[in-house]
Amino acid sequence: MQKKVEIIAENQEQALAEAVKKLHLSSDKIFINVLGELPEGLNCEALVDVNLTLEGKRYLENILKSFNIGYQIEARSVGDSQIYYNIDSNENPLLIGVKGKTLDALQILVRTLISTYTKDKIITTLDIGAYKSNRAHQLEILATKTAKEVAKTKISVRLQPMNSYERRVIHEKLSEWRDVYTESEGEGENRAIVIKAKNA
Repeated sequence: MQKKVEIIAENQEQALAEAVKKLHLSSDKIFINVLGELPEGLNCEALVDVNLTLEGKRYLENILKSFNIGYQIEARSVGDSQIYYNIDSNENPLLIGVKGKTLDALQILVRTLISTYTKDKIITTLDIGAYKSNRAHQLEILATKTAKEVAKTKISVRLQPMNSYERRVIHEKLSEWRDVYTESEGEGENRAIVIKAKNA
């Protein structure tokens, strides 16, 4: 549900000005709905009036324009709780960055933007040149290979530190294995998955 506030004002113009202050948004992104009249003025509901998927796309386009590169952005939403963006450009490695860090930073920026408009938890995912889907495939292969080794030897294996998205890929891949289980250990950038045998 997109954010809203109730305001009592003398007129709609005053209500809009007050809503801009309270919601920290420009007036073109706010809709004023008059609920009724009270002795002290109009009882108004100020609602955020934006298409979340398109707002995120425009935001990413503005960032990419500053890089002065050719690009295409695909944006799609799944229900009311997930938004996917995929960027393809002639400078994908630049936008992905070392170990995907620039990609992660761009994803955080667009997630933060989306959260300013809504109270709901929206899962916002950004990929660039299929980097994440390719990386997920590599991680699934690594998880399967390592799990087989752990199941056979009963010796736990600690994988290299990964971000939360990569750890989730491993956890999900091995969640239904009967012989092994996964745990995350460590803090911050050193947080890593350990694959352990169930009957060690």
